[in-house]
Amino acid sequence: MGENRFSCSGNASVARDSFGIEASRILDACRDRDCFENVRVFLTCVGEDLIARTNNVRVKKAKLCGANIVTDPIQFNRGFYAVTIKFYVSLVFEVCVPMGQSQEFEGVAVLEKRVVLYGGESNVSVFRSSASDGYCAIPEPVCCGKNHPEAVVEVVEPIVLGARIVNTCSECRCCCGCSDIPVLVTDSLNGTLVDDGNRDGRFLTVSLGLFSVVRLVREGQLLVQGAEFCLPDKECCEPSEEDPCGTFRKMPFPAAEFCPITAPVNSNALGNGHGNGNGRSSRCCSNS
Repeated sequence: MGENRFSCSGNASVARDSFGIEASRILDACRDRDCFENVRVFLTCVGEDLIARTNNVRVKKAKLCGANIVTDPIQFNRGFYAVTIKFYVSLVFEVCVPMGQSQEFEGVAVLEKRVVLYGGESNVSVFRSSASDGYCAIPEPVCCGKNHPEAVVEVVEPIVLGARIVNTCSECRCCCGCSDIPVLVTDSLNGTLVDDGNRDGRFLTVSLGLFSVVRLVREGQLLVQGAEFCLPDKECCEPSEEDPCGTFRKMPFPAAEFCPITAPVNSNALGNGHGNGNGRSSRCCSNS
């Protein structure tokens, strides 16, 4: 993209200058891998009826469908905040029913994690204008207390580690009830969730793995070095419809699509003659 930028003054070699910008400053962050074992799954009436008649169940799909994030200041630790996160995971199960048939049903699992991060302190009230605000618009209320930092969570789709049916929920991991699940989550299911459990006292649990990154950010003013930037110098052009083969010939050959995915080569092992004979080292890579 470097060749597509030019200065508003027309001089591409304009001197760099200092600019003030407003950006979200990361004050603290952490990464984690969590294993949520034996989490209770809230099922629909169809699912409760099916687990009463079978012991063979598996998870076909697990997908994050929402999250709730709360930040609370920690007493006697100024600037530190507890971040509580609830992940709502929708799951699709498959069970074996008589006559060699299978049937699918849905459920929801709620995962909760808590971390402590430094978020700094702020004693100011922040107000922002809106294009729809007029002179007589309703004023924005003042936030009670000090401003909290914003918690940002990045997470990959959950990894299914197992599913099983238990006869008692004493060993289940559960952080809320069925009525605490948001309507936005329950409306995506084919049926209504039930909270009283199976009539035979059976419950369905899952074990899920989750990789996540949590950070606390605050809006701040930064002074950065930058060059004047305006419009791109490159003009937009449409592909030629009269010569489709010419357009095809200009495309790069996708060599990577024809190469099988292999393990990384250990150059030290190959140099010492300890390869496994197929062009790859037999030694596993470690994270250290």
